[in-house]
Amino acid sequence: MRYGQPELLFNKTGMHDVMYRQEQSATAAPGGINENVLLNTPTEDLVEELVERYRLNVPVLDRANAEAEHSEGPVEVYDFFSRDYDGGRRTVQGSIVELTVPYTGDRGLFDVQPTTFDSGPPRAQIDGNHVVVRHSDRELKPEEANKALNGVLDVIERYLTWQRATAEPFNERIKVRLREAIEARKVKVLKDRNSVANLGFKLKGRADAPKTYVAPVVRKRIVPTLPKPVAQSTFIPEPMLDDQTYSEILKIIENMTLVMERSPSAFASMGEEDIRQHFLVQLNGQFEGAATGETFNFTGKTDILIRVDGRNIFIAECKFWNGPKAFTETIDQLLGYLSWRDTKAAVIIFSRNRDFSGVLKSVEEATDAHPHKKRGPTRDGDTRLRYIFGNPADHNREVFLTIMAFNVPST
Repeated sequence: MRYGQPELLFNKTGMHDVMYRQEQSATAAPGGINENVLLNTPTEDLVEELVERYRLNVPVLDRANAEAEHSEGPVEVYDFFSRDYDGGRRTVQGSIVELTVPYTGDRGLFDVQPTTFDSGPPRAQIDGNHVVVRHSDRELKPEEANKALNGVLDVIERYLTWQRATAEPFNERIKVRLREAIEARKVKVLKDRNSVANLGFKLKGRADAPKTYVAPVVRKRIVPTLPKPVAQSTFIPEPMLDDQTYSEILKIIENMTLVMERSPSAFASMGEEDIRQHFLVQLNGQFEGAATGETFNFTGKTDILIRVDGRNIFIAECKFWNGPKAFTETIDQLLGYLSWRDTKAAVIIFSRNRDFSGVLKSVEEATDAHPHKKRGPTRDGDTRLRYIFGNPADHNREVFLTIMAFNVPST
């Protein structure tokens, strides 16, 4: 016998007390984050980190990998007909079977009584990352031992199921509370630093722009989504494309491509560069830059970009579909162009394949498998998927990457 005596589980404290203390600690946690770390880290990354710290991680038994060990030793038996009668109990040399069951989750929850319980909590030994249950008798009877050991495990799992019914809603609740607390503190810190007025960048709509694709709207200031620095560097506001303008740019591109889909003969012979020029004409017809008449341009191998104060705030790549491998290489190519500060990007895929549904499936599968993908997709349309990627130079730096796929018939 390797382990100590079994103890009564789920019997030391109540679930409501645990949840109350955990929620109080979680809600206070954002207040202890260094201000520069707070501002330089994406909200969702902070939420995930704190949720992992304060969530109730109910144990899960791995019964498939349980291991049994048999030994001989003193066991207590009942013998009411013995001359050494002592309440029917006496100790004899017998058989002991210990079943060691791995588990994942929070060991402390084995001490917590769920909000639903009965009068027969189980007994077991918790040893590190294992639950040990024991059966002893005068001699080993496999069927009886199996039934007894599994019976104890069934009771343990019943209690864990009762815990889980309360813990899962709690975990969702603290996620919401943490997000609210983090965002509120970011706003307060920014206000205290008097930096909010310097954070936004908006594109000025042309007064004479045709309304074929989208009407210019009043831009909103943005709250930046910034990386977690290796050191606690000072937060410095920087120009950044706001979400509303980003969505409008994508909408113009989408509407232009719909024209191509509906007039295939006019675009059948065009290559990637020709198509790109059409996008640039439409985009610059809707928006103007702060210093020149053209906001959208291209340099080097990058297809479409916007630069402000020497910084790229929007980058897009236009490619014809040539299979999942080439598509993944396009994402790698785009991410390779991004500096640490770039946060808005798009990959525009044109397909001349007959099986466009198969192309869309391959696009999603390849994007989901990319090592720098963090979250998503958010579906902005049937053929438009928005993801959050990590910048290869700093994975805490979030890149908003939209994948747009369009069927452009060859005839």
